[in-house]
Amino acid sequence: MAGGDHRGLRDCPGNHDGAPETGAGVHVQNQLESVIQDFRTSEPPIPVFVVHAEDGADDDAAADVVRQLYAGQEAHGTRCAMVPDEYDGDRNDLEIKRAATMVRALSDPRVWGGPKAVYRRYAFPRLRLVHAIDDAVEALGAAAPGRPGTAREQRQRLLNQLARQRWRPKGSSRWHSGLPLFDMAHVFPASLVTVFAALLARTTWWVALTSGVVFLMLLTVLNYFLPGRAPIFLWLRRESHWFMTTTFLKAADQEDPTEVSLLRPVRSWRAIAARAYDVAEALSEGDDFHLQLCVLALREDLRDNHRRWSWDLRGFKRPRPPMLFLPRAGADNGGLELVRALSDVRSRRSELDPLLVVAAVRTDDVSRLERSVVHTPHPAQPSQRGFEDRLRTWYRQWARNLRAEQSPSRERAVLPWVMKIPLPHDQLEPLEHRQTHLRASARPALARVVWALHSLLLVVVLLAAGAVMRAEALHHRYCSASVLTANRDTRREPAPPGDGGTECIGIATGSVRFADWLPQAGSGNGVKAVAGTDDVPWTVADLEQRIVRQNKDVLAHNADDYVTVVYAGPLSPDTADSSSLVKGVEELAGVYLAQVVINDTYPVKLRVLLANGGVDLNHQIVMAKAIAAYAAHDPTVVGVVGSGRDLKSSATTTRILMQAGLPIVSGTNSATYLPREYANWFSLAAPDEWQTGQLGLIAAQLRTAGTKQHALVLARDTAETDDRYTDEQARYGQQMLDGLGFTSLEQRRYRLLNGKPDLPLEEICQSENVPSVIYFAGRVEDVDPLMQQLGHESGCAGKAISVLTGDDLSKADFLDGKDRVAPKVTLYHATLAELQKAAPRTSFYDDTAKYLPGLGGRRLSYASPALASGQTALAHDATQALYKAATRDNAAQSRAATWVNLRTVKIEGMATGTIDFTHAPLYGDRTGHGIVLKEVRRDSHGTTTTRVVCSRTAGDTRPLTEKECAITHSE
Repeated sequence: MAGGDHRGLRDCPGNHDGAPETGAGVHVQNQLESVIQDFRTSEPPIPVFVVHAEDGADDDAAADVVRQLYAGQEAHGTRCAMVPDEYDGDRNDLEIKRAATMVRALSDPRVWGGPKAVYRRYAFPRLRLVHAIDDAVEALGAAAPGRPGTAREQRQRLLNQLARQRWRPKGSSRWHSGLPLFDMAHVFPASLVTVFAALLARTTWWVALTSGVVFLMLLTVLNYFLPGRAPIFLWLRRESHWFMTTTFLKAADQEDPTEVSLLRPVRSWRAIAARAYDVAEALSEGDDFHLQLCVLALREDLRDNHRRWSWDLRGFKRPRPPMLFLPRAGADNGGLELVRALSDVRSRRSELDPLLVVAAVRTDDVSRLERSVVHTPHPAQPSQRGFEDRLRTWYRQWARNLRAEQSPSRERAVLPWVMKIPLPHDQLEPLEHRQTHLRASARPALARVVWALHSLLLVVVLLAAGAVMRAEALHHRYCSASVLTANRDTRREPAPPGDGGTECIGIATGSVRFADWLPQAGSGNGVKAVAGTDDVPWTVADLEQRIVRQNKDVLAHNADDYVTVVYAGPLSPDTADSSSLVKGVEELAGVYLAQVVINDTYPVKLRVLLANGGVDLNHQIVMAKAIAAYAAHDPTVVGVVGSGRDLKSSATTTRILMQAGLPIVSGTNSATYLPREYANWFSLAAPDEWQTGQLGLIAAQLRTAGTKQHALVLARDTAETDDRYTDEQARYGQQMLDGLGFTSLEQRRYRLLNGKPDLPLEEICQSENVPSVIYFAGRVEDVDPLMQQLGHESGCAGKAISVLTGDDLSKADFLDGKDRVAPKVTLYHATLAELQKAAPRTSFYDDTAKYLPGLGGRRLSYASPALASGQTALAHDATQALYKAATRDNAAQSRAATWVNLRTVKIEGMATGTIDFTHAPLYGDRTGHGIVLKEVRRDSHGTTTTRVVCSRTAGDTRPLTEKECAITHSE
């Protein structure tokens, strides 16, 4: 039989329905099915069934029984093979050589797979590796191991020959070896590892998938196309692991390694090379070891092919054991030696293999299946019982005596794994009528349906689709997301109408940077990535990066001695308003300045986290929830700085943070109701009601006693917006004008159309009663359009009109024509910080020159455009106040203690004066707010001039007087 030819193994009678034609066939078939039934639920010891006729004249009939059994098993879907009766190789070959050739033919997976066999073909990697070494020894001939030459030279020649064979048997096809097209045992998992590594790095799903596919292609090319001494990952393959760990082979030399490791490829390669040389040396010495090694590799491969708890659950999908049929096992074809080798190897190994062998021998050859040379004929055992009962009894006796029969100390040791079955003459006669026989179910377990290739592909497709959908959902919901995870501290929210995009809202943790969401300069949307104005030399990106570096230093060197403050502000730009980002940038500069000064001065360090509430803080509720959720698992968070805009959602935001135990120290939010309703609210800004009362000192001077003088409150309509500041200003402004005796006209509201104010100035100016005093409850961005219309509308143009407004005009810049005042119109407004009077007693300006970016060591003053609004100073002082409450006696305080300590804070020498919360009531207004009342008008030359009417620094509790706030001036 040719070594690579498998066609002879498939010779069998014609079409068969699975029913044997003799009584012996029926009974033996029933016994086989009984063993198969046990195999479905457990791992029973499976003997080599050797049938023989009681009378030598019936030897051919016994061989026909084996052929009938083969046809029946194939009809039942069993994976079975049948060897030919004659050996078609060299007639001078030894019997052991013929048996080894027979095993070699069995290494072709196509031999075992009939048209009715379930699941995919068998794989024989271990047997192929043994054949590869055997072919290399044969190819080397005189240069094989054991021949003249040093061991190193012989080993090198062997390795070179195996490299030329690609460690495959000689003559086997590279692509059609009966195995899958690619051996993905380690190539494919390595690609999956690459994909997951990319996902864990939070790359997008398509980048991770692309990297995995590229890596897979690279490894495939390296494994199959590039020349080399061995295929890539050879030392990680299952056959290599078996090759190195089986105790059947003799140990390698002591100086050579004997283990393989994923992380030590060179050492593993040396171990495999040493073991291959030892095996080749043994193969060159004799055929007995060769045959037993081939049988061992065959049984190990079959065990692996039926391993139940494998990745594909293949053992559950193959419910019937493989069967090998030898109709005429004799010396001519090596069948007897194969049977002996099967028994010997099974006796040496403790593991059970699933191979079920049925062989027929001639009566004269039965004695050769015993180790003793003495032949004792099998005695006739007449019995009243039927043959099938005797067959079951013999099987039970064989199984019971198996352990004792394997003992080498027995006087006449038989082949313990061989169960001889004598066939009586009457059982070999053809049956007149076909009899039914037992049949173990060929239906595989549920794993066949649930864990099959097509279902696996369906699951993979569904999982992939689900992963893509989840990735898209996470990408659209959160600012930083991958396929599997997302940073849930920030999320995407709709940008203001007209922007057509999203904002990143929440608290920045991990790799999230709010600067990454800012439009870049030159993008064509009119918003600069820096801050929205050329007067502010700081950028969000620079300040954010500096704060991140400060935080890293704090965590690296002061892991247990720091407190965390969250800045909550507007860090998103509005494309319709180029100045919308200025407030956030100016406040961020003050927070950073406070952080770096504190960390350079005090032992307890300050960590700052940034939270974005969106354009004009329109998403501050989402921001507050994110801050509260983060603070729940980070006890170092002691409070919040910012929340500097009074909106309808401010009460809800404050309540959320109060329930989280977080105090708020705001620099610019002038809401009157917040300190009266929430105990966790502290603000440096003068409340709207008190501000309006101070503006009343000026309005009283505009009132001419004994005359009817009209006044009007003009306010922005907030019905469709979240703005509450203008409502508060309008209410308190109306109360102030009514209290001073002005004849109040009906309050007027204006709306925003396409981001621009639709002011009703034409109607107001052309009315019968044109007001001489207008209290403007609007935003700073609406002042310029107001002044333009007052200077052009008939009835108002050229008329002396006084406009009073609140602290939002702190952000206005009346220099260089950026904000204008109409002729004859005088503008009076409040600001929150008296920087000029506080400047001599503070180091704030020296610190800005030293630490703030973009100044180059240049010292700014209170009048510098970057600091004039007071936003930076107020944010700086608020951060210092919260830090002061969070530290006592050079020790970090808890969140609750910080809240309590805030009412004991008094800090002098701040940028705005003295920050004093010591007299702040639990629910009510405190005193000592800073304020500046300014007058803006055109002089006789048409130049806009600004004059401070009166002011108080923070901490100065003396009330302002009308005399002190006199507004007399020449026309």
